[in-house]
Amino acid sequence: MAFEIKDIDETQAPLLEHLIELRARLMRCLAAMAVAFGACLYFVNYILAFLVQPLRDAYPGNGGKLVYTKLYEAFFVDLKVAAFAAFIISFPVIANQLWAFVAPGLYAKEKRAFLPFLVATPVLFLLGAALAYYVVMPTAFRWMLGFQGNRGGIQMEALPSVGDYLGLVMQFILAFGVSFLLPVLLLLLNRAGIVSRQQLKAARRYVIVAITALSAVLTPPDVGSQLMLAVPLVILFEGSLIVMWMSERKAAREAARNGGEVTTTTPA
Repeated sequence: MAFEIKDIDETQAPLLEHLIELRARLMRCLAAMAVAFGACLYFVNYILAFLVQPLRDAYPGNGGKLVYTKLYEAFFVDLKVAAFAAFIISFPVIANQLWAFVAPGLYAKEKRAFLPFLVATPVLFLLGAALAYYVVMPTAFRWMLGFQGNRGGIQMEALPSVGDYLGLVMQFILAFGVSFLLPVLLLLLNRAGIVSRQQLKAARRYVIVAITALSAVLTPPDVGSQLMLAVPLVILFEGSLIVMWMSERKAAREAARNGGEVTTTTPA
């Protein structure tokens, strides 16, 4: 019996097609990032003005200044700001390409279950970033600048470098934006059957301690910023439990209509 080696194994053809599609979608994501980066680099002064606004407002008399101690620091700050803004602007395109790649492998019921999380992710991220920009950063910067003046017989003046300041701003925005995705993570784990609402309720005190510790790590070392991150996260955690409870109630009603067993649920 002759052994025949084919040019392409038919069992591997679908895998190759998926890899080709994945490469094409990654190229589209990179192209969107490149276009957004070019546009953001062109308008980098406007983006920089937006990012330094909280510091400018925190200074007495809306003055203040930023310095750079290395000759090349300002140039790399422009690149960092453009890349940061480009990622945020191109994120809808990246999310759309990810969804277009994953969606064909999902059933209609799975698509309906996953789509709300895809919509909620950018909304929650923007809510967290807005809280950081409009509330947390102005409050934190006013507190930090309050140490200026004559202290112990010597004049103290804040002269933050542009690189350090923008690194702090990005830390605030990313910390609050990513942390606000906590409900998405918890609800996905619940839908996947990895954790249940009862398990989260039982571990509530440990979750609160973990949120407090995470807030201390992600924010600068001032109690105000840590509380302004920890308190919303605890509220989002409790809101996730309520959403899980409502989902259980809905599933119980559907089971009752279909002749299944009705499961009793207790509020979060």
